[in-house]
Amino acid sequence: MKPEISVFFPCYNEEANIKTLVSKAIAVLTQLADIFEVIIVNDGSADKTREIVSALARADQRVRVVTHESNRGYGAALRSGFAAARYRVVCFTDADGQFDLQEIENFLPLIETYDAVLGYRLKRQDKFYRKINTFIYKTAVNLLFRLGVRDIDCAFKMFRREVMNSITISSDGAVASAEMLIKAKRQGCRFVEVGVHHYPRQAGQPSGAKFSVIFKAFFELFKLWKA
Repeated sequence: MKPEISVFFPCYNEEANIKTLVSKAIAVLTQLADIFEVIIVNDGSADKTREIVSALARADQRVRVVTHESNRGYGAALRSGFAAARYRVVCFTDADGQFDLQEIENFLPLIETYDAVLGYRLKRQDKFYRKINTFIYKTAVNLLFRLGVRDIDCAFKMFRREVMNSITISSDGAVASAEMLIKAKRQGCRFVEVGVHHYPRQAGQPSGAKFSVIFKAFFELFKLWKA
């Protein structure tokens, strides 16, 4: 039997990428699942993303849109995506087009054995300073929480829905990915990691490298450690 799959994309100012990404998702999921949905979480985009995703949803009933009227942050977008997902297997990736959705096929056999399948970037296509920031952050998380995950913030993850139903993500910012993994591990969630290809961003601008985002992530991480 083919699984029933929900795939969602946290999305902020991705007018140049989102239409292609949704088309690719539909093509891939048509091969892999008899029943699926594609959910776009529009996190207060200020460009034409809202108009584009609304048109995509009108054109295909398998596409759904969750709209935040203002930008609430990555963690809030993840919460909305998981809350909206209706099917047993839930996968998410960012809307910047830096991952190959066909690689969902490699995750599906593993989700039958494990509670979560976590992608790790085989060759990260980001600028050097972002790689340094990520290395420091990952090291801090793994030391503080003994998480043992090689690419905490890789935005290509798959979960059994019941796992995420039992976890509350409180962070609105970038630390949300670490928070969900820390809380899932505390509940006995079984992880497996799979290498995924990572491609350069072709359009739009990343927001995760802003100093304010980085500072907030470390502040929220400290609060999580103290809790």
